[in-house]
Amino acid sequence: MISGRFINRLFQAICFLAALAVPLVVVGMLATLLAESFPAMERFGVFSFIGSDSWDFADHEYGARRPLSGTLLTTLMAMLAALPVALGTAVFLTELCPEKLRAPIGTALELLSAIPSIIYGMWGLLVLAPFLEMTIQPLAAATLGKLPAIGGFFETRLAGGVNIFTAAMILAVMILPLITSIAREAFAQVSPMLKESSYGLGATRWETVRLVVLPAAKMAVVGGATIAMGRALGETMAVAYVIGNRHASLDSIFSPYVTITSVLANEFNEAGGLKLSVLFFLALALFVANFVVLLISRRLLGGTRWTT
Repeated sequence: MISGRFINRLFQAICFLAALAVPLVVVGMLATLLAESFPAMERFGVFSFIGSDSWDFADHEYGARRPLSGTLLTTLMAMLAALPVALGTAVFLTELCPEKLRAPIGTALELLSAIPSIIYGMWGLLVLAPFLEMTIQPLAAATLGKLPAIGGFFETRLAGGVNIFTAAMILAVMILPLITSIAREAFAQVSPMLKESSYGLGATRWETVRLVVLPAAKMAVVGGATIAMGRALGETMAVAYVIGNRHASLDSIFSPYVTITSVLANEFNEAGGLKLSVLFFLALALFVANFVVLLISRRLLGGTRWTT
């Protein structure tokens, strides 16, 4: 007859091993990336590799500046596009939305987050890219393109809508449900007493949201946005479909470009020798970037105190 104490200890041991497996997998992945990228580190050096924009197969000269800058730029543009829409949606769902509409809109957000990234990429290539090429790109070139000094950054490029701007818009749609869900939960946790007090003092709904709801939930919103940023940094297939994958100078947001993930997706299978090590070096840089973003989000969310 097996005693209850033995079963309890066995259960604790199994749970401990399951929990231990998670950091072991992370450490194993990091060790693999470091080991495989060592030849590239030894050949180019860390800082020289990051600062170089070379990508020459014949001379075996590689650099991470263009993939890294493309990753950061697409993420920044996606955050700028998604954050206002996500906050507006969250405010509407918690403060303004009729009860009958909350469930359908919430279900739509859940469906957006459940769509596989490759489907986003196909939709972006076949639908969004041609639409942006015919509408947004000419409009931006006709207006913002006339600005001195930075006007060229908004000039239209003939690439069939496949460019860094389209990639950023795809990312914006993909991270929108995540930011909205976290912001919605944060707004819903704000004490009703605070909002009722604001209304009692004569504040409008807009003033209550701006002066009461947003300040009370700002840390959670920022933390959620940081988590979404990590998602945008690591997205692969959707970006690879629509960014154009061109190793060249970026002279416009409507030009084809590269990100770390698009380079890995398109060139990993045929790589070997030094180039394979370079790709592992890029993967290591992305791993570190996501780890830093995760630490920042944990720090922000860990400091959140709901007002009750």
